[in-house]
Amino acid sequence: MALETALLLLLALGLDLAGAQKAPEEVPVQWGFDAHKVEGRWFTLQLAASRAELVSPADPLRLALHSIQTSDSGDVDFVLFWKGEGVCQEKSITVHPTQLQGQYQGSFEGSSMHVRFVSTDYSNLILYVRFEDDEVTSLWVLLARRVVEDPTWLRRYLEFVEKFQLQRAPAFNTDGPCAPPR
Repeated sequence: MALETALLLLLALGLDLAGAQKAPEEVPVQWGFDAHKVEGRWFTLQLAASRAELVSPADPLRLALHSIQTSDSGDVDFVLFWKGEGVCQEKSITVHPTQLQGQYQGSFEGSSMHVRFVSTDYSNLILYVRFEDDEVTSLWVLLARRVVEDPTWLRRYLEFVEKFQLQRAPAFNTDGPCAPPR
């Protein structure tokens, strides 16, 4: 009996991991993607994640994407600001191109990170980020060059939120670098 229970648990875990691994293949990627065209200032309009505890509105620490930069080697840098109670820090995360167009990989605070540029017209952008450490976490972001939501892009983004059963989160933006310490 104990062996059967253990086998069932192992099978369930295997199926759960297979499901977690299956999702990235279902995530589309922007064909003809040109990383240099996404350079510059972006505003986060919508944010969702696969883990509800990461998107709690009560969490005082806020992460805001400020801009995207590219290098001649094809690397993509995301300039972020962490803001919260007594905390303000600029952070740059660099991801490197894979063999697949519009897909990048790197690491962030000990987690491997995979980024896909899902869809863009270079004024709006849907970004998929997958973090892997002890757990797999998916993060989806709707970005735009202006703080105005385009209904077409919002609808497209919300279809992914529903399809991947994500938890929506408050989105935050910052106008510039952190204020100097007092």
